[in-house]
Amino acid sequence: MALLNKRILMVSAALVLPLAVAACSGASLPTVGSINPFKSGKAISETDRVFLMAAGSWDRNRDNQVTCDEWKAYTAELFNGADANGDGDVDSTEWASIVAVDRMFATADLRYFDTNGDGKVSRAEFVDRPNPAFTLLDPSNTCVLSGDQVAGARSKTEYDVSGKPKETADPTATKNPDVLGRN
Repeated sequence: MALLNKRILMVSAALVLPLAVAACSGASLPTVGSINPFKSGKAISETDRVFLMAAGSWDRNRDNQVTCDEWKAYTAELFNGADANGDGDVDSTEWASIVAVDRMFATADLRYFDTNGDGKVSRAEFVDRPNPAFTLLDPSNTCVLSGDQVAGARSKTEYDVSGKPKETADPTATKNPDVLGRN
């Protein structure tokens, strides 16, 4: 029994000691939302982050590349499935079926796609809206994301849990817009 207690004590010390040393070192750890894998130096928005994390799932033909055409085919399928009454628009009730298929659209929600502010999303607003993943990862505008680009972005953004700026009581602090300039 004494041997077991001694082992527990040694394991506990091995786990706690590095944490205590780190806490006393004065080195700060990155905060949530402060990690940005891109050159801009600013934290990325939550909307941009979810697009980056989901980008690999749009590879429709499984060729290890995601194209703008594949993204548009994916969104067209989602839109067709959601437009229950066939009026060419998806309202907030119909939007729930899009979220049920792809949780990314809980963050990049109806308001994100509703560019004219009428409370619903037309086919053009949904399918033709520029995808932030391409804006961030494809600076040469080839409309093709390689598997390496997608994997690299995914691995770098997984630490950016929220993509939101630090909370502040300063009323003059600016919000962190997504790459398309929306807050």
